[in-house]
Amino acid sequence: MIDIKLIRKNPEVVIDALIKRNHETDLINQIKELDEEKRNIQKEVEILRAQRNSFSKQIAKLKSAGNTEELKNIMEESKEVGTKIKELELKMREIEDKIHIKLLYIPNIPDETVPIGKSEDDNVEIRKWGKPKEFDFEPKAHWDLGPELGMLDFERASKISGSRFSILKSQLAKMERALINFMLDVHTKEHGYMEIVPPHLVKRETMLGTGQLPKFEEEAYNTKDDDLFLIPTAEVTLAGMHQNEVLSFKDLPLKYVAYTPCYRREAGSYGKDVRGMIRQHQFDKVELFWYTTPDESEKALEELTSHAERILQLLELPYRVITLCTGDLGFGAAKTYDLEVWLPSYNAYKEISSCSNVKDFQARRGNTRYRTRENKMEYVHTLNGSGLAIGRTLVAIMENYQMPDGKIKVPEVLVPYMGMEVIG
Repeated sequence: MIDIKLIRKNPEVVIDALIKRNHETDLINQIKELDEEKRNIQKEVEILRAQRNSFSKQIAKLKSAGNTEELKNIMEESKEVGTKIKELELKMREIEDKIHIKLLYIPNIPDETVPIGKSEDDNVEIRKWGKPKEFDFEPKAHWDLGPELGMLDFERASKISGSRFSILKSQLAKMERALINFMLDVHTKEHGYMEIVPPHLVKRETMLGTGQLPKFEEEAYNTKDDDLFLIPTAEVTLAGMHQNEVLSFKDLPLKYVAYTPCYRREAGSYGKDVRGMIRQHQFDKVELFWYTTPDESEKALEELTSHAERILQLLELPYRVITLCTGDLGFGAAKTYDLEVWLPSYNAYKEISSCSNVKDFQARRGNTRYRTRENKMEYVHTLNGSGLAIGRTLVAIMENYQMPDGKIKVPEVLVPYMGMEVIG
């Protein structure tokens, strides 16, 4: 959530930011008008309160003087003023609620370093690592490799759950588990993260605080009777852990890592990456999450991104890093780096991680603050990134490490976790 003071003082800055994001701007003028109405009512309330205080002093004097007739008149006037104050306060709360709801639909302000653009075509490549492998045979896509090995079953998954689900078997199932342990080990032992095992079901206010609601409710799985949501990413639970808390600057940065299944309806994505395991309703992910101070968050984004890159480097998977343009930024992100791994089946790079600096956007929604060295209260900055998406990493290994006989070589760093060098 953006600071309403920014709309109050510099609405043109917010409008310009929304235009760059290809987002409608009507809400800004609506909020500005409501805010002015609320502030005018507030001034009226303050005048009435001063009047009521004056009446209270007069009433005390009249009581001591025994002037009952004038006392009765003053008390009547004081009562009327009190009633008027209650009516205006109620109206102010109603306006505040309207403002709050409208603010929830406004995306984050892009960082000034984010390239301006309309779509993913305007994203900017920063660097590449590794070279796409050249095969001396016709490489297969993972949706052919897995079933031929008898270790990836889309048909039975569809039978029990519908489209966009998969069943892993045998050694591919073991590799999925190996990848989870490998990533958690690297991030906890090399990068200093604290491992968290969070709930997979969260309250509505938790989803609201991280920016998933209300805008993206149609993409979430909701248990109607309890009004709980299956998490679309562990970012939701990690961001919710410190809602309505005050941290100390001594505690920061907090660096959390969590493995969880993730659940997404993928509403509006029909026809996009429908084959295989690239875009599913249920997938596993290792998530990285930071709480830090505003002056450190820019540096923290670079570090967090390097941690996600480290996994790809250790697995020796070719990838590239791109900066998302303003028109392709996620709702809550101020700046995002996407890591895209090379997939032979697409003959292209495909996203495997998004690393974002959200700044104080989530902290304002969730009321997560910290006490500075000067003992002042400020909102923390939060950052998140996949470290990595497990299913897409598995896909990348299958396709990049495939052999002419249809078997799959196990990356060297995974051999100790797998206890084998070849799958198949």
